[in-house]
Amino acid sequence: MSSSSPFFLDQVLFIVLPYLAFALFLLVSIRRYIRESFTFSSLSSQFLENQHHFWGLVPFHYGIIFVLTGHFVGFLIPREVLWWNSVPLRLYVLEISAFIFGLLTLVGLISVVVRRHSVPKMKMVTSAADWVLFGIFIYQVVTGLYTAIFHSWGSSWFAATAAPYLWSLLMLNPDISFITAMPWMVKLHIIGAYVMIAFFPFTRLVHALVVPNPYLWRKPQVVRWYGKWVEARQLR
Repeated sequence: MSSSSPFFLDQVLFIVLPYLAFALFLLVSIRRYIRESFTFSSLSSQFLENQHHFWGLVPFHYGIIFVLTGHFVGFLIPREVLWWNSVPLRLYVLEISAFIFGLLTLVGLISVVVRRHSVPKMKMVTSAADWVLFGIFIYQVVTGLYTAIFHSWGSSWFAATAAPYLWSLLMLNPDISFITAMPWMVKLHIIGAYVMIAFFPFTRLVHALVVPNPYLWRKPQVVRWYGKWVEARQLR
């Protein structure tokens, strides 16, 4: 088969690239955690500038968490997603909700980029890797929104075609027949996801791997104030 054929290109982009991306993700993340564990942080810049911090980070995090969770659910339980979408009203609710959270992600992301570029202190602590990451994020969100507008009912066709393809990768038996006929923008969106996964361990995004999960199940803690303030209050 000719190496220039579209099928060969699909094999490279949708078989070789995902395995390469996940290998980089695992190996570099583990190596960085062992050798540079102190860098597993978002390197919060809130103390440098807090006026615009809220309006960028909050909508971005709510939006991206909902969108990623939706993709993950579609991957894990595609049949249940198709069952949910079998009722038009439920399909509309899911599609509109996903689109709103996608817009929320974009608004938050643009706010973050503007803050990083317009505030001198923020600009000084923003690395080249951060700018590359913002570029990939914007590309990914824009292609996702474009797909949602011009290739509607994405939750259904994701469950019916993308999920089987992803499961075939996971089972080490890749089958790209599910996605070879997809529109080019959908393919670009999938490729962008693989690029982001490969770049992930080189960025501050690694903080997502060490979120303080024990907070979710630990017992409630009572915080008591000590010192002069407490003594003064008791004397009242």
